[in-house]
Amino acid sequence: MPAPLIWLGAAALGAYTANKTNTNYLKRKQIIDSMPGESNFISKPRNGSVVTCGIYGVLDHTGIWVDGNIYELSGSGLVRCVSADRFLTDRSGETIYVACDLNNRPLSDSQAAVRARSLLYTALDYHLVNENCHKFVAEILANTTVSITSFSDLNTFLSTHYETPIRWNRAKINFR
Repeated sequence: MPAPLIWLGAAALGAYTANKTNTNYLKRKQIIDSMPGESNFISKPRNGSVVTCGIYGVLDHTGIWVDGNIYELSGSGLVRCVSADRFLTDRSGETIYVACDLNNRPLSDSQAAVRARSLLYTALDYHLVNENCHKFVAEILANTTVSITSFSDLNTFLSTHYETPIRWNRAKINFR
């Protein structure tokens, strides 16, 4: 019985180490300025902003902010609109972060909000690696198919798309 727990612990440690190494690379390349939890700034999301929260300290979940709610691709493949509270439910994080520029202005695209709304209750393919929430968010912003599998890939996409390093600030949200 202890062996599976050791393997699980080793896998989690490996993922954590890989994330730290990747974060350092993104910072050196000026793709990101700060990861979620590193910035002391608080920014209010705007329609079409990208938001994220942590999942048990290893993964990140992303969505698009629209009218005080978040459009996300759920694990079942359903595009749904959830409250900020629901976005955090069953995840480890208690905080939502918003992608900002170096002046702490949320990066947003009003047309992305329109595209997200148009997909509400649509069933899409879902796969943890190949068809996930990060790819969903990037495709909403790009309005085309993109090749994204990770939060790191999404940060690279956002930095290129908005032509700025990404600073993940705590989101100023009125929880219901």
